[in-house]
Amino acid sequence: MTEGAQVISEPEMVDVFGAVGTGEVVGDLARKPAGGPRPRRPWWWALSGAVVASAVWAGALYLYPFGDKQPDMHGYRLNEDPCPTLRLKALGAAIAPKEATPGLVPKLLKDPALDRVKCFISLRSQAAKKPVSSRWYTDYSVGITVALHKKSDPAAEFEAMRGVADSGVDAEVKVERVPNLGDSAYVLTQDDGNAELRVLEGGVVLSLGLSSYTQYNSDDGEPPADDGPDTSDLSPYRSAMISDMRDLMQSLKR
Repeated sequence: MTEGAQVISEPEMVDVFGAVGTGEVVGDLARKPAGGPRPRRPWWWALSGAVVASAVWAGALYLYPFGDKQPDMHGYRLNEDPCPTLRLKALGAAIAPKEATPGLVPKLLKDPALDRVKCFISLRSQAAKKPVSSRWYTDYSVGITVALHKKSDPAAEFEAMRGVADSGVDAEVKVERVPNLGDSAYVLTQDDGNAELRVLEGGVVLSLGLSSYTQYNSDDGEPPADDGPDTSDLSPYRSAMISDMRDLMQSLKR
């Protein structure tokens, strides 16, 4: 180094473009004279960079296309109301056979984005199994809902609806996971005699609900207070609900 030149080291500095330099300040004896303007890069260099950027962008679109990917239907079809052909074999054996008389005919929604149907099935009245002296009897109803989401994936909504019953958000609702059923499944139970099994498989959401209610068979007036049967616990029918749900799922894939 030429005698008399001074070199002073300073902390690293960041220029306006974000580049980090050493921050060295060199004395006049070591400073080289400024040269002429830098040569411009040829136009084909800029063009090749644009081509590379376009190729990367096209690859990103291929890997991550815009919009939601259409969910897998797993072979499900909803061309008609499934309730008339649903046997409810397990619930029929555990509680009572399904009522032979059909109820209201549900309307089937057919849309490019969603196919959906909801229906209710009454189980045969328990009054026939009771002695004449017993005026209390219990009735059960089964609600079936099938929704085929053909444009958007319902998985996030399915998980968000955990703990939300037909009556709304209820902190007292009990949620239990059901393994080996669809992609995800859980049972909602309430203390008011309602239980619901929900299943997600691809873009398909299925629900099988069970409700119980007691009635007093009398022409003499109001029933006696606190004398009716307690039907709030539907946990004994959980396995029957799962079995009939599997039957429903299989029937919609035929």
